[in-house]
Amino acid sequence: MRDKRLTAIVGACVLLFLVLDARAQNGLLSEWHVDSGKRAVKEHHFDEAEQHYVAALKEAAGAPGARVADSIAALAELYLAEGKPEASERLFRRALAVQERLLGREHPAVAETLKSWATLHDNHGQYEAAARLYTQALAIQEKTHGLDHPEVADTLNNLAILYKSQGKYDLAERLYARALAIQEKALGLEHLDVAETLNNVAVLYKTQKRYAEAEALYRRTLAIREKRLGPEHPDVAVSLNNLANLYFVLGWYHSAEPLHQRALAIRETRLGPEHPDVATSLNNLAILYNHEGRYGEAQSLFTRALAIREKSLGPEHPTVADTLENYAALLRAMRRPDEAEQLAARAKTIRSKQRS
Repeated sequence: MRDKRLTAIVGACVLLFLVLDARAQNGLLSEWHVDSGKRAVKEHHFDEAEQHYVAALKEAAGAPGARVADSIAALAELYLAEGKPEASERLFRRALAVQERLLGREHPAVAETLKSWATLHDNHGQYEAAARLYTQALAIQEKTHGLDHPEVADTLNNLAILYKSQGKYDLAERLYARALAIQEKALGLEHLDVAETLNNVAVLYKTQKRYAEAEALYRRTLAIREKRLGPEHPDVAVSLNNLANLYFVLGWYHSAEPLHQRALAIRETRLGPEHPDVATSLNNLAILYNHEGRYGEAQSLFTRALAIREKSLGPEHPTVADTLENYAALLRAMRRPDEAEQLAARAKTIRSKQRS
């Protein structure tokens, strides 16, 4: 049913473009629906977001084409978040074509769409395509904003994350250093964007097994977020989760557990008990319990994490596969190989569909 609805929506969007393209100078797009859709995406309320974006498109009969392109790009980002790459790719292409024709190839809005499209390729391991799009976006931003603009730093961050995924650690570190220098100078040492870059560098250092350096940056990130956002903010939970995962790698399970528990409590309170980020905390805590031999506790957490992810993200989302694989590892440890194989096979099917 969802596939049929998705096909209908994508078809309607393409048809609407053909109509709006011919009437590009008439009317206005409803910004309220677009803004509401973006808020819903941040909260992982994808069905609600989809309703807002489609409503915005319906209200945009005769709207300026560039504004409609922005809305289509937002819908593409929604499908990206939902793990629907084909629909997302189709809409990004169309949005970019309209933006380039109406605004010019070097407009900042074009750069933003290129970045979002690059993220789609990045998420699916298509690193060369992603790097090309990020680099195009960066060139536009450097030309239109200047070399030391925060938007440039944001794209440098994205490109560095990509290079880190490719194992190009030295190149990633250089880009992070440039991004951090821009942000600290333009925004201040305790800005939240600075915290985000520090976190990314910490992830790089963790990958390189530079654990002491990673811990220092994770702690600095946590301190900034607690000061700027308060101790119960969801972004604080992200930092707690990352620091806990580092301690897990180091085998410091007793240090990791209270951080995971605090992150879980924040997410349940602030985001609700069925939010995907709650599932992330449950999954990570379950992995910890599995390694400690606390199998019963781990199983109940994996069961809950799987139910949340299936309900909120859909049964074929990549994070569902993550949970299935982790749960399968637990079942093997519990000497239940047949059940483990069933979960592993389902995870493999999800991965295959994502790659195709």
